Amino acid sequence: MSAQKRLFLLDAYALIFRGYYALIKNPRINSKGMDTSAILGFTNSLLDVIKRENPDHLAVAFDNGGSLTRSEAFPEYKSNRNETPEAIKIAIPYIHKILEAMHIPIIEKKGFEADDLIGTLSKQAEKAGYQTFMVTPDKDFAQLVSENIFMYKPARMGNGIEIWGIPEVQKKFEVERPEQVIDFLGMMGDAVDNIPGLPGVGEKTAKKFLKQYGSMENLLAHTHELKGKMKEKVEANKELGLLSKELATIILDCPVEFHEEDFELNTPDFEKTNEVFKELEFRRIAESLNKIFKIPAAEIAKNTDSKETNTATKTSQVANQQFDLFATPAAIHTEEQGLNGLKNY
Repeated sequence: MSAQKRLFLLDAYALIFRGYYALIKNPRINSKGMDTSAILGFTNSLLDVIKRENPDHLAVAFDNGGSLTRSEAFPEYKSNRNETPEAIKIAIPYIHKILEAMHIPIIEKKGFEADDLIGTLSKQAEKAGYQTFMVTPDKDFAQLVSENIFMYKPARMGNGIEIWGIPEVQKKFEVERPEQVIDFLGMMGDAVDNIPGLPGVGEKTAKKFLKQYGSMENLLAHTHELKGKMKEKVEANKELGLLSKELATIILDCPVEFHEEDFELNTPDFEKTNEVFKELEFRRIAESLNKIFKIPAAEIAKNTDSKETNTATKTSQVANQQFDLFATPAAIHTEEQGLNGLKNY
């Protein structure tokens, strides 16, 4: 019996921001003065997945203009976020170039968030007989976990990757079913996305309510059982609670389609990848890519400048190192330790 096919879907901006902020105190600046931290962080995560998992199919999803549906329902949705750092704005076109050169599909639709695109494709792929791994540190994706859909949390702080199936989600959120994560997020809210939640309800209380009532709707139908100030707050904010659950719900009917032939992981165009990596001064990344796809060095040499980039400052020397960004000082003794994940942002 053949092994089940696997699809890996990467949450681009979650990994990009994660890489950038992980290096905020020690940014990777190349000899041109460009901050390449976000590009480095994302590329490390991408190559780590390919190296570890050797996936059959893979794609990367990007936000494009935010969620029109959520913004219309709640104009304050994500309005608390700071301006995107300039280094990340600069990074996006380079990341697109890298993905295009590697023949990796870029999934984005105006007015839809990556969460929704990944959710829609995950459910479609599941119906097509695939196991899907959603590569992201974002807890919101836990609501999508099923028998064949998993969260794949990249390695951080020297710890290994985490793969969340149904048991892991049940334990983490203290729920019976992964879908109840939607109710959990709706009750307690989400400061990152500016989802208000129910006033006075935090993580502990949300878990308590879910054990007792099972859902937001059932809680709101039994507010007469609550006591004191909590009763007053919940009863006065029923509509806000339902809205918060709506905002926390990942959309599963976006205008994207899973056609397996479009998501196959193929051999990169090494001439193009080397061109981008040379501009960024990612020599070790270029070498790692060649090794992952088992391309002989002699075959690539004609397109790669083997001359080391000489820099005048310590900062630009550090920029060329591709090591575990979160290893301990004792562990950072070589650039050949492989690719590791990044810290949660």
